[in-house]
Amino acid sequence: MNDRLLAITTILLLVISGCGQSYNPERDKNCPACDLIGVQLESANLSGANLNGTNLSGANLSYADFTEANLAGANLSGVKLYEADLTGANMSESNMSEAYLPLAKLSMSNLYGADLLYADLSHADLAGANLSGAKLTQAKLTGANFTGANLSGADLTADLSRANLTKAILTEAIMVGAFLTGADLSGADLSGADLAWADLTGANLTDANLSGVKLKAAILTEANLYGADLDGVIAANFTGALNVPEKYLKR
Repeated sequence: MNDRLLAITTILLLVISGCGQSYNPERDKNCPACDLIGVQLESANLSGANLNGTNLSGANLSYADFTEANLAGANLSGVKLYEADLTGANMSESNMSEAYLPLAKLSMSNLYGADLLYADLSHADLAGANLSGAKLTQAKLTGANFTGANLSGADLTADLSRANLTKAILTEAIMVGAFLTGADLSGADLSGADLAWADLTGANLTDANLSGVKLKAAILTEANLYGADLDGVIAANFTGALNVPEKYLKR
């Protein structure tokens, strides 16, 4: 980022009809329910800003600082948030469909009920984030860090290959046909989740809770099930899986 472009970005002054006033993040970061469609705020400092219900669709917010910001109910569809810092931000029930967030920092953020359809979160950090009830259908989540995240009831029919889901809460999650090749699910709680037709090749499920999980036609080749709770697993075929407790093997 050259100095001239950064200067232009940080002093950007836009007339926002939705607010009825000019929006200058240097002067006042808060602009709830404003119309900020397509704004260019790359590298802007919006930490702690109140942008509840604001329309930021199509905006370029890459590298921006949104730590502890309030973006609940905001329209973030198609936004660019590459390497943005959203640590602790509230994006509950926001529309983030087709958003571009590779390498973004979202640890401890609130994404409850958020729409992340087709979003790109590859290699993003979502450790400890709340994504319960979120819609991540067809999202790109390769290599993302979900350590300790709450994904209960989330729709994860997505690409989670090589994702870190250590100790994540995935109860009742919808993961039909999900790609989990090489994913780390050690210590995760998947009880009641639907993993039918999912590809778990080479996944680490050590000490995971898989009680009541639907595994119809799921691929478990070289998946490590050491210490996993498999009570009540539905329609599982453990062919090729590693460390399957003997009591669960078909005789």
